[in-house]
Amino acid sequence: MKNYVKYLPYVAFMLALISTLASLSFSEIFKLTPCVLCWYQRICMYPLVFISAVSILRKQKDLHTYILPLSILGLLISIYHNLLYFHILPESIAPCVQGISCTSKQIEFFGFITIPFGSMIAFALITATMLLYAKKIKKDK
Repeated sequence: MKNYVKYLPYVAFMLALISTLASLSFSEIFKLTPCVLCWYQRICMYPLVFISAVSILRKQKDLHTYILPLSILGLLISIYHNLLYFHILPESIAPCVQGISCTSKQIEFFGFITIPFGSMIAFALITATMLLYAKKIKKDK
């Protein structure tokens, strides 16, 4: 196993932890109400912190089998959310019928980094990290 591969679970853990803390701070500190799609993404992200932490502590080599299903599902939801947010898909097919709209602009950094975009990047990085880890683990067997 190459040297950097052993750090990939820690990278996935840190990404999930930072994403979880960021989403909690947006809703609890800055009082931004999450939309329906944000809740679904949280459902996929929050368990990743605990799954990756326990897997690291137990030194499990197959942690990617637990992390990938949630990270891929979260990635798909976040891609859909971004397509709605940036008006590539019509707002009429958005699942947000009550409460805050899935396309409402709450925070934008540098004119394009939004909450849905940040979520998509986090899920994409976690997924890529775990796919690379799975590939290297499989190759070393």
